[in-house]
Amino acid sequence: MAAKDELGRAGESHAYDHLVAAGFQVLDRNWRCREGEIDIVARDGRDLVVVEVKTRRALDYGHPFDAVDERKRARLWRLGHAWMRLHPGVARGLSLRLDVIAVIGEPPRAATIEHLRDLR
Repeated sequence: MAAKDELGRAGESHAYDHLVAAGFQVLDRNWRCREGEIDIVARDGRDLVVVEVKTRRALDYGHPFDAVDERKRARLWRLGHAWMRLHPGVARGLSLRLDVIAVIGEPPRAATIEHLRDLR
């Protein structure tokens, strides 16, 4: 596995732990369909949350939040709606929300976590 892939997986695990500690119920990880992948699907109260995780060793190439541009946000919204259609029993009555988690530092387990909620 490439070092970049290992870093990303470690960052996603760190983000998962952060969400669980914050009281989120994680419903799915690395969910895929032909349109793409959702890193984490979770429930936070009455919200079904699509969580995009961006992991960086440093800020040399910009903040991880900058990587979630308008095109990426639109795809994540489509993926979230697709997940909801395929899981109607779980998603019924929930509102869809998009969050982004930035994991910055090395190793990811000791990295800083920044959680941006309700990205529009």
